[in-house]
Amino acid sequence: MAKAVKLADIAQQVGVSAVTVSKALSGQKGVSEEMRQRIQKLADELGYKQPSAIRERIKRQSYHIGVLIPETYLDKYDSFYWQMYQQVSACALSYECFTMMEVIRFRPNCQLELPKLMKEQKVHGVIVIGKISSEYLSMLRSDECIPVVCLDFTDERQSIDAVVSDSYYGAYYLTNYLMDQGHTQIGYVGTVLATSSITDRYFGYLKALTERGIHPKKEWLLDDRNIDSGYIEEDLMILPTEMPTAFFCNCDLTAGKLIQKLRANGYRVPEDISVVGFDNYIYPGMCDVGITTYEVDQPEMAKQAVKRLIKRIEKTPCKYGTHVVEGNIVIRDSVRRLINEKNL
Repeated sequence: MAKAVKLADIAQQVGVSAVTVSKALSGQKGVSEEMRQRIQKLADELGYKQPSAIRERIKRQSYHIGVLIPETYLDKYDSFYWQMYQQVSACALSYECFTMMEVIRFRPNCQLELPKLMKEQKVHGVIVIGKISSEYLSMLRSDECIPVVCLDFTDERQSIDAVVSDSYYGAYYLTNYLMDQGHTQIGYVGTVLATSSITDRYFGYLKALTERGIHPKKEWLLDDRNIDSGYIEEDLMILPTEMPTAFFCNCDLTAGKLIQKLRANGYRVPEDISVVGFDNYIYPGMCDVGITTYEVDQPEMAKQAVKRLIKRIEKTPCKYGTHVVEGNIVIRDSVRRLINEKNL
């Protein structure tokens, strides 16, 4: 077994005292930034572990975390929720926990049934990625020994832990970006009430327009998915006779399908119609236009969900609530700037 690295070993190689090394690694004052970085780099190279970190690792238990994803959100492509699961799995490993995924399949007129992971008591807690019905969520929570955390959705009918992206203000900021580019005629593409995130994004879009005294036409509100199955269907996007100059799409997948439909009807993006999306996720090869979007911070969302679930597993006292994670706008090629044209 390799000998554990000590403060004195680092101090000897750097040529300072062990006290200086301790201050540098613990973030205390009295050490220059240059020296702090030099000590930290050497400590990393030597594999030095602070005693507090070692004690925490010994104290921390390993848990099995179940991850449930409705089949609606998974298909033959690498889906957004598959990426979210990978982030959860990686984060769980950093806490020395392990994940097991089960796809939830809903059959019409069938009785609600617990997933096998819970029925067979294989997990200490569960993270549900993607919206499920209140009835199904209540059934999952009926087993009080296995806590549940919602990821990327919440449920207004019950008090529950949830982690969501900032859909409301993300849409607000992105709609303001469109208006800053000179667009005042902006449509919204998304089946409102299909999911809480689509609804939140719709109201964020409305907030931005209303603050500038803009009232969008009803025919500029386009559906994008079957509200029962949740599948995005291009045929539901019925283009209006009088077109806006831009569309806000509730997700990048919808934006990609809208761009295909616009092209099929003779419109160019962004020359004729500008389009923005949400999530910063689209199937490879689906769209050759770089879509301006609001990027969801998946790693942070996964981290917050895992941390909250571990607290519930360990019965740490804390209130139920929804944790909102901010993202950021990613500007690409799908928006045409109109301000300069108006000023000519």
